[in-house]
Amino acid sequence: MEGEVLSRSLEKVSIGADSNMDIFRLHMVTWNVATAEPPDNVSSLLRLQSPKTTDLYVIGLQEVKAAPLKFVADLAFEDSWSHLFMNTLAPLGYIKVSSIRMQGLLLLFFSRLEHIPFIRDIQVSYTRTGIYGYWGNKGGVSIRLSFYGHMLCFLNCHLAAHMIYAKVRVEEFEHILGVQAYSSQKCPHILDHKVVFWFGDLNFRIADHGMHFVRTCINNEQFHLLWPKDQLIMMKKETSSLQEFQEGPLDFQPTYKFDLNSDSYDSSGKKRKPAWTDRILWRVKPKASPPPDDDDDDDDDSNEEGLQWMKQQALAKEEEDFPLKITQDAYTSHTEYGISDHKPVVGLFQLELKKMHDTPLVRVCAEGEWSSDFDAVVNYTILQPFPSSAWDWIGLYKVGFKSMTDYVTYTWVKDDQVSLSDELVQVYVSKDEIPLLGGDFLLCYYSSNLQCILGISEPFRIQESKAAIEGGLIADNIDGLDQAMSG
Repeated sequence: MEGEVLSRSLEKVSIGADSNMDIFRLHMVTWNVATAEPPDNVSSLLRLQSPKTTDLYVIGLQEVKAAPLKFVADLAFEDSWSHLFMNTLAPLGYIKVSSIRMQGLLLLFFSRLEHIPFIRDIQVSYTRTGIYGYWGNKGGVSIRLSFYGHMLCFLNCHLAAHMIYAKVRVEEFEHILGVQAYSSQKCPHILDHKVVFWFGDLNFRIADHGMHFVRTCINNEQFHLLWPKDQLIMMKKETSSLQEFQEGPLDFQPTYKFDLNSDSYDSSGKKRKPAWTDRILWRVKPKASPPPDDDDDDDDDSNEEGLQWMKQQALAKEEEDFPLKITQDAYTSHTEYGISDHKPVVGLFQLELKKMHDTPLVRVCAEGEWSSDFDAVVNYTILQPFPSSAWDWIGLYKVGFKSMTDYVTYTWVKDDQVSLSDELVQVYVSKDEIPLLGGDFLLCYYSSNLQCILGISEPFRIQESKAAIEGGLIADNIDGLDQAMSG
């Protein structure tokens, strides 16, 4: 089963005359968890029983419990929500590629193992907007990355609450777009990316309509009657920064505010009006527009606009040669989860794209037989040039590992290294670092400059230590040593 997971070929789809387009399935979740601990099972939320295989999971949570002591512990060890999703997805061949947390905001990005060497240029950012910008209870966290050469950005937000603050929510969003920046000439800001997903507890409400009308529409599943007074839909009509973002139809009941462990809307004294506070939107970067005509050729502003347009044209040519299309397959809520006063929202997407590269930068493999009875050898070959570093390393991972930091041991590529040719390099691994009990493992080459894995070996078997067994070490002792090494 594990071999099938690791060797699954990508789904090739012929689009018209171009057979080089690939389709990747993206599963997105946004959920305000209201400081609750996670449920025992999230299989339904992640649709793990679906016959269609998901390639990427992006999970954005709001109001993750952030009491000071708990928050410090979470930063050191991983929070309970991250553990739940990693423990659920790792056995199915998904790796946590990146994450970022700012107080109650948490964003997780998972990928199937075979895509990992093609996910590069990973950066994260955050912006506080709560309590005059000093407290991170509101704001936005983002992960940006290159996926087969296409620049994607995922922005998880928790914006200002209450009915009267619709314009404040828009101002907060525009502030986040303006201040979040990445160390990249090509895509220094959020809107420079080819695709941006904006999601979270955006807190927009249903204006004007009274409680009786809203609940009648919900009970009769006449959701469309509420759309004209949804604040986000209304604000999109008058705010240019929102108009390029698309959203699927709100054909599911409003996701806020529920009584805990119930499908009933707020029955407290406040009786808050139901609303679609939890949303998922996306934006595909529009094509460049020509610069305005100007008779004054010496005008500095005109020259700057012309240079900017030429740059945009170059990017447009790249996008024409390597297109990317977004299709939304589903947009709905999961009402069966009752631990929060919000229901989680799921968006399923297809990313249809032509890869800019389909060869990893590094080929890495285990040489010969491995056992803790003798030193081992790793072979690697640089297939394409990249900014390598003395801080690059090769990690030994168990098959089914959870995240990039979940290695058993590692070796620096410049230590104990012997060049066999211009292409092939060998690195030695001490037998003291190899698990005594053996098992199924992988090798991954990690680039410190690019902050990502550039090559993954085929799975290989490490044999259990004959010397340890003959020396009288029982399995329990070996297990303890292995756990100490991998902990």
